[in-house]
Amino acid sequence: MIKKAFRAAFPLTLPVFMGYLFLGIAFGVLLSSKGFHAGWAVFMSVAIYAGSMQFVAIDLLVQPFHLLSTVLLTLTVNARHLFYGLSMLDKFRDTGKAKPYLIFSLTDETYSLLCSADPPEGVSRKWFFFFIAALDHLYWILGSVIGCAAGNLIPFDSTGIDFAMTALFLVIFTEQWESSKDHTPAILGVLFTVLCRVLFGTDWFIPLAMVCIFVSLTAYRKKEASL
Repeated sequence: MIKKAFRAAFPLTLPVFMGYLFLGIAFGVLLSSKGFHAGWAVFMSVAIYAGSMQFVAIDLLVQPFHLLSTVLLTLTVNARHLFYGLSMLDKFRDTGKAKPYLIFSLTDETYSLLCSADPPEGVSRKWFFFFIAALDHLYWILGSVIGCAAGNLIPFDSTGIDFAMTALFLVIFTEQWESSKDHTPAILGVLFTVLCRVLFGTDWFIPLAMVCIFVSLTAYRKKEASL
């Protein structure tokens, strides 16, 4: 049963492998540019595993530590995961001991796969979801270690590498726009994000925009269901 789940999950994660390998390398190179060795890349990718927040955390490591600002920054950068988790309550209901790890490993790309993929007939749902999450996690760790090790061995100009995560989100947005006939959710997302950025500035616009997007999409979904 476990082998069948692995064989079913692995092909679905290959696109994430390509993305995470290069993004992880970018993270590792930036980490090495601040003087950290590959052990730090392993620790951060295993224990934090938060994509864009890991890029931000590099600067936090070399600055004086302020608990409150760090907590607020982390909440702001990863606020979207609150809504990811809410939408996965039903899918994770019967996953047993794998549930804590599935919650921890719910990155943007893993979330996308878990939302769109269903286990083939005869394949354990729990193990299918687990291997999707675990393989994606492994790809990120691998990329970050390769990048950090290479950065310590080969001189790199890291200028612009921190844009890699932003570029990934733009690609995901573009692909979802092209694959969907209904662009209303995407338009609402962009509209509320820009509006909150203008009204509230850089410190609070992300969590406030997420709340606005959540409320508007919930209302939109109810309207669609009633038609």
